[in-house]
Amino acid sequence: MHPTTERPSGLPRVSRALPIATVALTALAPAAWGTTYAVTTELLPPGHPMFAGLVRALPAGLLALAITRVLPRGDWWWKAGVLGALNIGTLFPLLFLAAERLPGGVAATLGAAQPLLVAGLAIAALHVRPTVWRWTWGVLGVAGVGLVVLGPEARLDAVGVLAGLGGTTAMACGTVLTKRWGRPAGVGPLTLAGWQLTMGGLLLLPLTLVIEGVPQRIDAGAATGYLWLGSVGGLIAYTLWFRGIGKLSVGASAPLVLLSPLVATVIGTALGESLSLPQSLGFVLALAALLAAQFESAAGVWRALVRGRRRQRPGPGPDGVRGGGPVLGVPVQGESVRAESVPDVPVRDERVGEGRVR
Repeated sequence: MHPTTERPSGLPRVSRALPIATVALTALAPAAWGTTYAVTTELLPPGHPMFAGLVRALPAGLLALAITRVLPRGDWWWKAGVLGALNIGTLFPLLFLAAERLPGGVAATLGAAQPLLVAGLAIAALHVRPTVWRWTWGVLGVAGVGLVVLGPEARLDAVGVLAGLGGTTAMACGTVLTKRWGRPAGVGPLTLAGWQLTMGGLLLLPLTLVIEGVPQRIDAGAATGYLWLGSVGGLIAYTLWFRGIGKLSVGASAPLVLLSPLVATVIGTALGESLSLPQSLGFVLALAALLAAQFESAAGVWRALVRGRRRQRPGPGPDGVRGGGPVLGVPVQGESVRAESVPDVPVRDERVGEGRVR
């Protein structure tokens, strides 16, 4: 008989720990997007935001379709079209337009408002009401990013501001709808990313040819920039992002976009820029907001700290053996405690409160 992994009946449900690995992998997506500002301003030819969005989306989407060989079925044709229009077809050109017309700091601050938009949309679309804790840290995250990237020399361009707000709103809607619709059975995040990148790229193709055209010259630097944005910042990042949206709550995944302006700031520092004291404080505040928003309340943070202390390995026993076996949750007075299995030690029964450890 094979052992079962189901929780035995009668045992209390153990609170779920923060999925650190999932959060870390999902965070790689906005971290990659944080390179967009530097790549756009330093490598890409100016005046072609639609072309940049097209080259970033369509080749990557077609590559994903060639790898997975799975097409949408039924109502997922129009769902993939809607998500592709929001997350790709609308976001990409507006993002590049904002990056061209605004200082990176202003554009990044507009993007940092996305968690607040997602929280508001989640109430109507997902019937999920974010806690006051997450609302508070969402506002503090925007404030922190503003301290980092805004300065007295920051200029405001009306077209750039509208483009930044439009792109932020489009991605917020796409994030909420992606969470609401999920994925069809048997469809992985790479397939979903391929559908959306292809749909968004096909939407941009006629608009680019009619309105903007192709840049007169694409040098090696620009080609490298397009390749980076399409691969790491496109297909790979969106695959990780859609995987994370499916596993994390919308309140936990949305604040991760704060990493984009923070990564952009780190890149600027690496290129010789320096941070003032207010900027350093803003960086810490934004990072704290990103981490705090992974919990629903202050009590959740406290429980995570308590679990972390309980996971510390015990010291060596009288026989010199340090506990390091598998960790099991057992009911002891209604709570979960650690039971360390030590090899080659005789089994004995102990009474602990109302529970029993074997």
